[in-house]
Amino acid sequence: MLQEFIPVLIQIVIATGFAVATLIASVVLGKRALRNRTKDSAYECGMLPVGEGQARFSVKFYLVAMLFVLFDIEVVFLYPWAVAFRDLAVDQGLVVVFWSAVSFIGILLVAYVYALKKGALEWRQ
Repeated sequence: MLQEFIPVLIQIVIATGFAVATLIASVVLGKRALRNRTKDSAYECGMLPVGEGQARFSVKFYLVAMLFVLFDIEVVFLYPWAVAFRDLAVDQGLVVVFWSAVSFIGILLVAYVYALKKGALEWRQ
């Protein structure tokens, strides 16, 4: 049984050896002595790095993004239902399958109206 793992062990040894060899080569061949303040500073497309590194985003941006992902994932659940609608209608009955989808969409609509009423989708303060 251990003979089956020999190729895996060989691959681990080769990968580890490559990583170590690359690190050693970068230290040996790298030009560590030619460091100065200009070369150690961050390069920002030719511009001097002044101010903060990243601009701050409003919390509204993240809230709208999370709501988009939430509703997008919920709508994705309707695709398998639509594909299997005919088979489900035969097995469970057309009325049951239809009203289950309508109730799902109704819950999504209530959540959407709630988000609108709370002002979660408004960009202005």
